[in-house]
Amino acid sequence: MTAVGASPALTPAPPAAPAPDAGAATRSGLRFQDVTVAYHGTTVLDGFTLEVAPGEVVALLGPSGSGKTTALRTAAGFTTPLRGRVHIGGRDVTDLPPYRRGIGMVVQQYALFPHLRVEQNVAFGLKAHRTPRAEIPGRVARALEMTGMGGYARRYPRELSGGQQQRVAIARALAIRPDVLLLDEPLSALDAQLRSGMLAELARLHRELPHVSILYVTHDQLEALTLADRIAVMKDARLVDCDTPRRLYRRPGDTFTAAFVGQANLLPVAVEWHDGSVSLAGAALRGAPAAGLAPGDEAVLCIRPHLVRLGAVGGRNALAGTVADIQWRGAGHRLLVDLDTGPRLTADLGELRVPPLPGERVTLCFDPEDAVVLPAAGEDGADG
Repeated sequence: MTAVGASPALTPAPPAAPAPDAGAATRSGLRFQDVTVAYHGTTVLDGFTLEVAPGEVVALLGPSGSGKTTALRTAAGFTTPLRGRVHIGGRDVTDLPPYRRGIGMVVQQYALFPHLRVEQNVAFGLKAHRTPRAEIPGRVARALEMTGMGGYARRYPRELSGGQQQRVAIARALAIRPDVLLLDEPLSALDAQLRSGMLAELARLHRELPHVSILYVTHDQLEALTLADRIAVMKDARLVDCDTPRRLYRRPGDTFTAAFVGQANLLPVAVEWHDGSVSLAGAALRGAPAAGLAPGDEAVLCIRPHLVRLGAVGGRNALAGTVADIQWRGAGHRLLVDLDTGPRLTADLGELRVPPLPGERVTLCFDPEDAVVLPAAGEDGADG
């Protein structure tokens, strides 16, 4: 973590989905307005426009090098945009230094001072902000209680677990009472069990901080789906999609979003009719059609693995194939099936009493409403 002041592109992308209260977001919260950042002639953030409303969590999700952390650093004031503006709390802060922006920041390395006790680490940001001395003990105590670290005030960082250190980092960011909280992959250094617990804690803090805008950078899909009110999908320095987790998961706008927000089967198909009828090497299938597709177009049928099931021959959206592999995953089985029509299909099923064996013939099926027909990669630029 770091409370700021403590320790240490582009054809325009589709417009970002509006914040829950777009009017309020222009008066407060966090707003990027056509922000472009370049390093040594290379554009690393291109025409970035996004609003985070008060009380909202927006996750920036994308592969390494997509511009996520650059956007966060620009909001924090550590990076100066080539063009565009940044607004926090209704103020244009583009030209303000970090300590005058009213933000808290948490990074993955925690950035705690090893020679200072927990309470001193949390107080550091308050002192940097010139908080009246009489207020500091109460603010420190409150921040530690909010993060469940009230009983650890006198300990040193070396006496804490990784999860506890991250809580202290968050407490230091919250102690300054920021308008905006910036989280840069804060859980990436934790093991799976600690990460799950911290996700729950962050969700609780989100509920307790109704006026704080939170921008959360992550490459972990589960974190984004669990915590965010909206997910902004980044690719090649651009914002390519932005919507609620459920809508992005159920109805992705393109094949890149479909593949990056949760796992997906992406089957190459040809559009037969406007109603979502498609063919896969002669097999007739149905899905929910995307706008703009016409008969004869090449397309992609997107279906999530957990929505595929074993089915009888002759069922709707039925595909026959041979089991290439089967994996037991505790709560169920994952089948990898080489379809007779060509591609491989992944199916996540409940635990099977008598699972099929590699080499065995099976038929898989799915409901038309659970599949989405998308433009083929490259047609809309999403996967070019």
